[in-house]
Amino acid sequence: MPNSHTISPQEIETRSMSIIDREVPEPRPFSGPQWPIVRRMIHASADFELLSLVHFHFRAVEAGIQAMQAGCRIITDTRMARAGITQGRMQRLGCRVECLLDLPGLDEKAAQRGMTRSAVGMEQAVVSDTQTIFVIGNAPTALFSLIQAMQKGTGKAELIVGMPVGFVGAAESKQELVQISDLPWITITGRKGGSPLAAACVNALAELALENQTSEVSRQRSEGRLNL
Repeated sequence: MPNSHTISPQEIETRSMSIIDREVPEPRPFSGPQWPIVRRMIHASADFELLSLVHFHFRAVEAGIQAMQAGCRIITDTRMARAGITQGRMQRLGCRVECLLDLPGLDEKAAQRGMTRSAVGMEQAVVSDTQTIFVIGNAPTALFSLIQAMQKGTGKAELIVGMPVGFVGAAESKQELVQISDLPWITITGRKGGSPLAAACVNALAELALENQTSEVSRQRSEGRLNL
């Protein structure tokens, strides 16, 4: 590509999405709002195998959009996932992003109990009445801990983005997640996953939430129900 170093980031993204759309022609494995989410994840990884690995609970997209539009809390298992979530979108939606590793006293509590910081941090983070989306891109122990809390009724979540990566517990934790029928989730089955993919999923959901918000404002304005 000539002069590729002079192309703007927006143009690179637009071209990338166009290439993905072209290489995954219709009919696609995903339709409606699910496709922009999977496409964003493919864009983040250049991995078309995700087409067969990404799975959605039937209420996942709707639940995620509604939570974001309500200004929910977003809890990540890694600082990398937190950093990958675009703050501009979150600020426009009124959402705040926190990493459970930053909870006070976590190192000591995990050492005392012989558990990972992610698992102990999740036990603390899940106990809240605030609408929350949990984003797990690295630690299977965090996902196992979250699932256990859901099953015991000691926590609540609007949506779980469960995408831990690796060889020990990652596939198994996600297998448990997809067995949950009454709680919305988005996951990548098998060993693949990671913080960049989890963050990409959240960013795509935020884009959809902002688009819906804009569409609703336009509709109300056209109906004369919005005074600006």
